[in-house]
Amino acid sequence: MGKILSAYLLPHPPIILKEIGKGREEEAQSTIDGMKKASIDIKEKAPNTIIIVTPHGPLFRDAIAISKEKELKGDFSRFGHGDLKFEFKNDTELAKEIVENSLKENIPIIGVDEKTSRDYNIIKDLDHGALVPLYYIDKEYRDYQLIHISYGLLSPEKLFEFGKVLANSVEVLGKDAIVIASGDLSHRLSSDGPYDYSPDGEKFDKKIVELIKEGRMDDIVSFDLDLAESAGECGLRSLMVMAGAIDSYKLDTEVFSYEGPFGVGYSTAKIDLSKEESPYVSLARKSLEYFVKNGEQMPAPVDISGIEKGVFVTLKKNGRLRGCIGTISPTRESLEIEIIQNAISAGTEDPRFPRVREDELDELVYSVDVLEEAEEISSIEELDIDRYGVIVSSGHRRGLLLPNLDGISSVQEQVEIALNKAGISPNERYKMERFEVKRYR
Repeated sequence: MGKILSAYLLPHPPIILKEIGKGREEEAQSTIDGMKKASIDIKEKAPNTIIIVTPHGPLFRDAIAISKEKELKGDFSRFGHGDLKFEFKNDTELAKEIVENSLKENIPIIGVDEKTSRDYNIIKDLDHGALVPLYYIDKEYRDYQLIHISYGLLSPEKLFEFGKVLANSVEVLGKDAIVIASGDLSHRLSSDGPYDYSPDGEKFDKKIVELIKEGRMDDIVSFDLDLAESAGECGLRSLMVMAGAIDSYKLDTEVFSYEGPFGVGYSTAKIDLSKEESPYVSLARKSLEYFVKNGEQMPAPVDISGIEKGVFVTLKKNGRLRGCIGTISPTRESLEIEIIQNAISAGTEDPRFPRVREDELDELVYSVDVLEEAEEISSIEELDIDRYGVIVSSGHRRGLLLPNLDGISSVQEQVEIALNKAGISPNERYKMERFEVKRYR
């Protein structure tokens, strides 16, 4: 069975090619170093297929585009260097499988060839979004076929589902592949950039780099599209496709670089993949699957640890929350039993969602948060949204919010949401506690 070996975020500014930059490429040296690191890593992985998702190929509002000709060619003539020419073999077998599987999943996709180019008046040659990363890879490794994809302006959920189609197609055909999300970050980091300056540019870049660094790729799908638009980016949709492609894997992420020369944000990163998952996550998965299929709780594991802690189990489907239930303090005789119970509750008792169906089980992504003992604090200045969760209480009313959640940008917002969950007015007297968690994915 084939697999996705690894995934990468790589930018595509032609100016980082020495032939085009003519010395100015040195202003983006960190990016160049990151491209070289990624290329060496790809050489070590030795994939037989490279899948690259670009924003600058044939762009359709209502469909994804995939190149289908046997030979894929491109050059940098748009940037004054038609002499920089590249040619790759298309993995036509995989391209055909991707198209067939996409249509089965009702994902609109179009194959791009000479006829399509004429019919739609589009350029079928490889774009700079693909060629810049391949320029660096080609210096280290050449023994591969290429899949060239231009994302369409589809919904985040559809792009994520398409990524899952990529992974499934690779596995079915027994390919060893890597996925590259080609994309620059904000183009509005300074008034010297290609677009007007926006303070949202820095916010966008910081958040994307943070999500990758922490391996929170499923949160890419629910990213704030208004912030992305204000930032003037071109990499988010590539990342959404990549997030789907690596959704079933355990992630080990490394950000090689981030910088913002020329008023544009560039980040290079790699994500190593494995099929292994944390024992706690495996237990949560087995617990819910057993309950949904058999209507009863699974037998307790033989090797009970005796550790007692509060636990939250979170379920996501296609990058969106599907259920989350937990206990602030231990209520069972062991951590393992706590996970078993809360996994069932997350899938069947969260009042925000219908019960998980058996046909959904394969689509769920689990995370398990093990809570450390809470400590009382006297001021929100003692909170940190990335490190600490918060508990607010007044009498019998109590509200909790976990740390490091997508969409929470300040401690004030963290406390307000916890108060709202508890039904406590901000004007009332209430106690605050903070706690740390160990998150397992």
